[in-house]
Amino acid sequence: MSEHTKCNKQTSCEKCHCSGCLLHQAEEPKLGEECGVFGMYDMEGRDVASTIYYGLFSLQHRGQESCGIAVSRTDGPPRNSSSVKGMGLVNEVFNAENLGKMKGDIGVGHVRYSTAGASIAENTQPLVLNYIKGTLSLAHNGNLVNALELRRELELSGAIFQTSIDSEVIAYLIARERLKVGKVEEAVKEAMKKIKGAYSLVVASPRKLIGARDPFGFRPLCIGKRDGAYMLSSESCALDTVGAEFIRDVEPGEIVTITPEGITSDKSLMTQNHAKCIFEYIYFARPDSYIDGISVHSSRIIAGRILAQTHPVDADIVVGVPESGNAAAMGFALESGIPYGTAFVKNSYVGRTFIKPKQSARESSVMVKLNVLREIVRGKRVVMVDDSIVRGTTSARIVKMLKDAGASEVHVRISSPPFKYPCYFGTDVPSSDQLPAFSHTVEQIAEMIGADSLGYLDLNRLSELIDGDQGYCNACFSGNYPVDPPQEDIRGDYDK
Repeated sequence: MSEHTKCNKQTSCEKCHCSGCLLHQAEEPKLGEECGVFGMYDMEGRDVASTIYYGLFSLQHRGQESCGIAVSRTDGPPRNSSSVKGMGLVNEVFNAENLGKMKGDIGVGHVRYSTAGASIAENTQPLVLNYIKGTLSLAHNGNLVNALELRRELELSGAIFQTSIDSEVIAYLIARERLKVGKVEEAVKEAMKKIKGAYSLVVASPRKLIGARDPFGFRPLCIGKRDGAYMLSSESCALDTVGAEFIRDVEPGEIVTITPEGITSDKSLMTQNHAKCIFEYIYFARPDSYIDGISVHSSRIIAGRILAQTHPVDADIVVGVPESGNAAAMGFALESGIPYGTAFVKNSYVGRTFIKPKQSARESSVMVKLNVLREIVRGKRVVMVDDSIVRGTTSARIVKMLKDAGASEVHVRISSPPFKYPCYFGTDVPSSDQLPAFSHTVEQIAEMIGADSLGYLDLNRLSELIDGDQGYCNACFSGNYPVDPPQEDIRGDYDK
């Protein structure tokens, strides 16, 4: 291989005059997930905003674009909510002053990464609706596949939308259905009968906290308890952070209603056909979380072991690309007997909006976020384990960093199958024409990223990551969608 990493494109790279060059293409962002949700109801009347803040802080990995909290008092008038929302990280949007002003014993919080709806302040969540029954606050994780169709129907009946996100469609449907039924949880159920796709919902009404999960169970949601308070969270790690006891997961298709009398459950929409997102275990979730009874960390160890079994290689050291590649690298090392090492130092203070250099500059965001420990890899044959390859630009830069640091060989192992198809359920996997694995062989991709060899997790062994007894979605790898994709690709801004 030459010092730059070639691809198969027939365009000329202005820097090295090759026939296309991944190293000099625009920076590739990491995959983003739709969002994380957290809700809380304190039966003893204590304010919940600060606890929701810490819950969101633990879910920050699920969305770094915007965040928000909405709270209200259950012993107050029907419309007494207060909210703080903004663009940026949790610790950028909230401070002691604005949290201290948020008085309420019930509330919901949200962190967002946009995959449907533009990245603008108007699209921050939670959504807070004032209607005839009082205030409804809603936070949503996932993507609907029929949002555009429902939105047009609602607009024709007089609905006026303030955002371009599918979550507002859900909120409007719940508010409209509430006028026809006696309880807000019944309105949630009626809305769920109309929406299709991926959604975990946390809804605060004037007197109730409600959690709901789509019948396929695409996105996670769990229940916790601390003293006299109940909580709903996208991941169990947030419950640990706030000192809450994990109670259980909300089941796919289940609606749970939390009141001072306890938790009630409606399972009438539950089915046997589950499609839990397998990428939660591979990449999205924090390693200390448990999702549907499965340890995320253990799933990644298993992925690494499978890679060592199916794609063995003679090497001197196994290293992981932080963070989600680390556990898989440990699994590879345990199975292969090759020593595990730490080759990368990660700059933990690189946030969402660090100053990016001009395209002509030599620095890249990968080099700002990661640095290689030269003494660890110099003169060694390195197995580099990462969670995925999307377009390949990031992988190419990391491989080059290792070789520039003196690695004699770099063998890349990926703890997921090749991305070949877009995701419509809350993950920003792009269209197939932007995914090298759709039109290139593994050998060609290895050459593109500059690796001495490349091996992916076998699609047929994905089920081993979750004990094989749960239905899961692997559509971004297989093209087998559990729900028919939308006829119009609504990912991104609806207004485009």
